[in-house]
Amino acid sequence: MSYRDTYSLFPRTRSYCAANEQRVGSYLRTLMNFGSTPTPVLNSLSFRSQPVGDVSHTFNPDLNEVYPGLYVGDADAARDKAFLRRMGINYVLNTAEGFRYTQVDTNHLYYRDYPEIHYKGFPLMDLPSTDISKYFQIAANFIDEGISRGGRVLVHCLMGVSRSATCAIAYLMIKRGMSLSEAMSLVRSRRYIHPNDGFFRQLQQLDRELRISRVR
Repeated sequence: MSYRDTYSLFPRTRSYCAANEQRVGSYLRTLMNFGSTPTPVLNSLSFRSQPVGDVSHTFNPDLNEVYPGLYVGDADAARDKAFLRRMGINYVLNTAEGFRYTQVDTNHLYYRDYPEIHYKGFPLMDLPSTDISKYFQIAANFIDEGISRGGRVLVHCLMGVSRSATCAIAYLMIKRGMSLSEAMSLVRSRRYIHPNDGFFRQLQQLDRELRISRVR
């Protein structure tokens, strides 16, 4: 299987990787404290909990092209509509839609002034117990539609590490015929990702099901 090399919007320099891993580490520590220490959680995520229309927030988009036409990124990338337009992104899949901690409060109305953007949202939490597998086919179809039409697709969650990466990997497995190992390696070569244990088990189950279906 071949694919052309794609660029990373943010080159994977040593300093960038260290900074990104530090951000991810902080996020994971927040998740570990979720439910036990609500005040620190509120403080640490307050910058992510501003109203959609709050113009005081400074966007710092973080995304990478992991496959031709497919980008995995964070909430800031999704919220910066002018940035999306400059990048030519016209399909946005929010895998963390909602107003709870670690979710991203964008929806169809958020992009109403950018009619060229096709939007879809999944109300997922980044928890091992979350059933993300029920969205695999929907995500794969949405991403495939965008790329097949010559568009660029952004799949995002809060940090672009777990939920969005899982859906991007599922697309590569379902629509591009990759094994879990191949899809995971490809995405990880272009972006730091870390699907939680529950999501990874669901990808393993998808891998088994696809192998069986392709043998028949």
